[in-house]
Amino acid sequence: MIKKWLQESDYTVVFTGAGMSTESGLPDFRSSKQGMWNKKDPSKIASTRALNENVHEFIAFYRERVLGVKEYKPHKGHFILADWEKQGIIKHIITQNVDGFHQQAGSQNVSELHGTLQKLHCQSCGKEYSSEEYIHQEYYCTCGGVLRPSIVLFGETLPEKAFQTAYEEAVKSELFIVLGSSLSVTPANRFPLIAKENGAKLVIVNMEKTDFDIYADEVIQDQKIGELLIELDS
Repeated sequence: MIKKWLQESDYTVVFTGAGMSTESGLPDFRSSKQGMWNKKDPSKIASTRALNENVHEFIAFYRERVLGVKEYKPHKGHFILADWEKQGIIKHIITQNVDGFHQQAGSQNVSELHGTLQKLHCQSCGKEYSSEEYIHQEYYCTCGGVLRPSIVLFGETLPEKAFQTAYEEAVKSELFIVLGSSLSVTPANRFPLIAKENGAKLVIVNMEKTDFDIYADEVIQDQKIGELLIELDS
């Protein structure tokens, strides 16, 4: 049925969450079993307060995350989505992930709701840098300011441009496909309902149930995202 909907839809938008990344081997930082938040209190280490008051521990924590992301690569599913974009099958990707894998696979139209670990910027002047700076243990801007990952920290709002674009794309969508998100994080989880309220068909692909399954036209819980995308691409 999804394949038929993809063929019929003139405007398909994909929404990806942690499940998209974990199939590349990347740990889910929020998971109960192996999540990083088990070892660290996010409010103390991944927050604006930590950046301002405990900068050395903040940098050490995020250097570990940047190094962790560099160990993994996009999987086949990421490349299929990028290819679908080139073909016009999908128009946009909204992602909660900060690994940058969609862009690495070749996707151009991506709204990163929570930012990216692939870039840094100066907390003082805003100048952008590659995350390679952290790998080479360079932590300060030419102006003397601290370099921080370009992600949304606890205590910060979502980037306005990405959020607004995601909203507009959800409204325009005729088919809205959720891949690997529990849809438990607000306000990002609003977009599937916004799409549905504006007439889109809603598909949710996630290994576990979500609170939004009742609104979906189709729910898939027993198939890996990569496998499903390969099947739909055949």
